[in-house]
Amino acid sequence: MTTLGLDTSNYTTSAAVFDGEEGVNTGKLLEVRPGEKGLRQSDALFQHVKALPERMAELRGLGLLDNIAAVAASTRPRAVDGSYMPCFRAGESLGRSVAALLNVPFFEVSHQQGHLVAAAWSAGQMELLDGPFLAWHLSGGTTELLYVEPDGANVRAKAIGGTTDISAGQLIDRTGVLLGLGFPAGKALDELSGQSQSEERFRVKVQDMAFSFSGVENQVNALIEKGAAPADVARFVLNTVSDTVRRATMEAQNRFPGLPLLCSGGVASNRRLRYILTEFCGGAFAQPRYSADNAMGVAILAHRMMDAERRESNE
Repeated sequence: MTTLGLDTSNYTTSAAVFDGEEGVNTGKLLEVRPGEKGLRQSDALFQHVKALPERMAELRGLGLLDNIAAVAASTRPRAVDGSYMPCFRAGESLGRSVAALLNVPFFEVSHQQGHLVAAAWSAGQMELLDGPFLAWHLSGGTTELLYVEPDGANVRAKAIGGTTDISAGQLIDRTGVLLGLGFPAGKALDELSGQSQSEERFRVKVQDMAFSFSGVENQVNALIEKGAAPADVARFVLNTVSDTVRRATMEAQNRFPGLPLLCSGGVASNRRLRYILTEFCGGAFAQPRYSADNAMGVAILAHRMMDAERRESNE
């Protein structure tokens, strides 16, 4: 049994298939003009509509669209009331149409749920989904520390900490643009920071596992105005993000002792952050290609939900 998953986030168009053990994801970053710091939702939606047929054709070319038994799409950022972004309508619309054409079930999931499941699968720790665990969702628009527990075949996530203003990804991307890097800037900033050995950072206040990154952005602007080397600026930002996330994590681990930690989202592919959270907090990470936005977790959730429905119908 093969399932199809679709994810149309703010910056990536993705389609994936999963057969119960293995999967393939195909994705494409949306185009952002040089010097700009993001996309309007109308632009993102338009690009998704254009890119989705290409993603499906890629899977078809690999012979992976035969015998699709269920379809799922991420239809909103998080599984909470009021969570909505128009860009997710592109994947939802195609997913519902494919499911109707094939006469197979269609399942709605959230982008965040897809991230968590893709991280668990690619880390080889699917057993995490069977009990409570702590998780970070660190991406271009989200920096949330989560308490996660099973919800049938899916997971339910509650934010218990994280940023109160701009996300880690926004801080990284804005810094990258100031340094003349392309958008999104995570990978390039990571590589640039490797040219510096600086241990300088800004000690962000962490209270009840929550923190603010707006002050760090001011520090970055000041460093650039003083003529600091670009590599040192990049290192400063990543040192600050890693240290802040580490301290919030350790506070959560004190409050919820014994729970495993899973890290997902594009920012979680950063080498410095991975080292810090692995070394000091015992975190498990998605493989880098499944840290960034992808549809693999969505396809896996379709498979899990289909299995659950079949078990119920046979009881």
